[in-house]
Formats: sequence, C-alpha cells, structure tokens
Amino acid sequence: MEPKAARLSRTVLTEIILPADTNYHNTVFGGRVMQYIDKVATIASMRHCRKSVVTASSDSLDFFAPVKLGEAIQLEAFVTWTHRSSMEVYVKIESENLLTGEKKHTATSFLTFVALDDAGQPCPVPGIIAETDEEKKLFESAEARFTARKLRKEARL
Repeated sequence: MEPKAARLSRTVLTEIILPADTNYHNTVFGGRVMQYIDKVATIASMRHCRKSVVTASSDSLDFFAPVKLGEAIQLEAFVTWTHRSSMEVYVKIESENLLTGEKKHTATSFLTFVALDDAGQPCPVPGIIAETDEEKKLFESAEARFTARKLRKEARL
C-alpha cells in the first residue's frame, strides 16, 4: 500500500457561533467544539484511508482562548501519522471576529481513528508523507504520542 501525502487528508470546517451554541458566558460550549473536532477528524481520516472509521481515542484537547457568540470557528484537520490500522489526526481550531477579521488560535486536539473493512474489522491504512514543516514536526513527534497512548491504555487494565 503506497503512502499518501498528509495534505490529501486536509479538511476544513467553518461554522458561525449562534446563541444555541453558547453557554452563559456567551462563548461556545466545549462540548460543541468537541463535536466539531470529531466530525472534521472523521472526514480527514476517511479521506486518507478511503474506509469507514471509528474514533479510538481523543488524546488531548487544549483550549487557549474562547470563541464568542457571532464569531466564526474554523477547524483544520489532517492525518499526521499512521500505524497498522490506526491514524493520528491533528485538529487546529481558530476563531475569527467576522467584523474585524481578527483571528485567534483557540484550541488544538489529537485523536486516533481506526479504519474498518466491510466486516467491521480493523484493516491496514496507507502511511503518511509529511511535506510541510508543520507536517514534519507532527510526524516526527507522533510515535512518542502513540507510545503514551499505548501506556495509558495498558495502565487502565
């Protein structure tokens, strides 16, 4: 199976934050952000492997700034690394004040997805070709995150 460029999995999701998306601070609910993250990461992983996928792990979600009512939230996801049947997906979240154009890096997240065959069993996925500096940096640090995930799962048993 030939490896694929990380850029081929890049997926962007943009939404406007409306009153139903916000808490009593008039900022987006963290759970809504998590929903968007899972959605955009699912699409990125499916683009990479062209198979059905399931979320295996949500490894981290770090918030840096709130997304306010009326702002746009933009999530960009791509596959950073693969193992046999699993894919690590990085998601970068930004907010944009649509009246001023000011953008903020609001959060980042790493998730792991597993590709499934027609019988619903894990199946092999293509490797990754990292091209940009960002992709290379994330690719080079991915194996350490993979090991940390593995150790966390073993510790729960």
